[in-house]
Amino acid sequence: MMNRSIVAAAIATAALIGAHAASSLAAQRDDAVYRAAEAHRDSALELLKTIVNIDSGSGDIAGGQQIERVLSGLLQTLGAEVRTVPAEVATVAPNLVAVFHGTGKAKVLIIAHIDTVFGPGTVAKRPFRIEGDHAYGPGVSDEKAGVANAITALQILHQLGFKDYATITLLIDGSEELGSPGSIELIKTLSKQNDVEFNMEPGDPPDALTVWRKGAGDIIMQVRGRTAHAGMVPQNGRNAAVELVHQLASMQGRFPQSGDGPTVNLTVIKAGDRGNIIPDFAQASFDVRFREPSQFDDVLAKMKTGLAPQMVPDTTVTVLSEGSSYPPLTENAQTDALGRRAQAIYGELGRTVTLSGNGGASESAVASSMGTPALDGLGFVGEGLHTDHEWIDLTRVTPRIYLFTRLLMQTCRNPPAK
Repeated sequence: MMNRSIVAAAIATAALIGAHAASSLAAQRDDAVYRAAEAHRDSALELLKTIVNIDSGSGDIAGGQQIERVLSGLLQTLGAEVRTVPAEVATVAPNLVAVFHGTGKAKVLIIAHIDTVFGPGTVAKRPFRIEGDHAYGPGVSDEKAGVANAITALQILHQLGFKDYATITLLIDGSEELGSPGSIELIKTLSKQNDVEFNMEPGDPPDALTVWRKGAGDIIMQVRGRTAHAGMVPQNGRNAAVELVHQLASMQGRFPQSGDGPTVNLTVIKAGDRGNIIPDFAQASFDVRFREPSQFDDVLAKMKTGLAPQMVPDTTVTVLSEGSSYPPLTENAQTDALGRRAQAIYGELGRTVTLSGNGGASESAVASSMGTPALDGLGFVGEGLHTDHEWIDLTRVTPRIYLFTRLLMQTCRNPPAK
């Protein structure tokens, strides 16, 4: 058995080391920013509640405009020049651009989106709610929490009188869930004009930033046949739906559906519109995710050459590409450096944030493709995206506000080289 005096000395030494570590941590932490993050937590959640409780599914122009009016008022009170930029296609909500002018040299772009995957009436069925350490609601994590975090950080910079930047530009995208058809050229333009892009997609649990993302594209399989009365002369028809099912069955197991590499997943099937007619047209859509652009082309080629012999005679099967909505965000030294900077800031709180990636595409890949360093996953931590049980982790709200505010400040003072 160890001598009691030795044990006591060891405990005392450990206590001194712990106290020194705590003192060192407190010295490293920016207390003014942390106090502000704590003070703004409730207002950040109140803003989040407000915008979650407005339906804004992709294509819901009125809902998107309603949220943008809320955000525009807040941003104008902070001194931003705010303008509405019409969508590049007529079927989605416009974009909001807010520009803050400072006295420094760095130009920083922040991108967040307000559209969700949920249809009209979703909020009435399941509005914003808090249960324990989680907050729920349609789009709460993807990515209305990111919007709230971005605006809260800008409020803190305003409160602290921080102006050490040339410009900070916030883009509120109205069509990200569709691949940003209403803003893609705007994203490219703004990315080229700025030194760095920060994206407000959610952080992956338990606490991660995103340094790589898969690209996203769609492949369509179409079958054409012949109509006929389904009761009187069905034999005269050529059932496109039956042939499509046959082709889909033959593809089973040919492409990975999950994992870090390329994935192919069947998402939408359409065939027929009346119950008494043999359908002469059927279509299936595939969501393709890829780490390198060439991988999408490989999947398309394999689908085209791998069709099964037709089971329904006199039908034609065509495989075509709708192209990529987003390129992949590939791992690179600039993004990794931004990630390490964020890790050091989180370390000021005695916390650890990991650097990871996922299959969810975003605007950061577009920014990176323009040669602009980009870091993603800077919203609040959340999970269950695109489902009715989507949530954010309330225990990480204050740390995430601190992280993004400090990251903005450090990057404004020391932007990465493009």
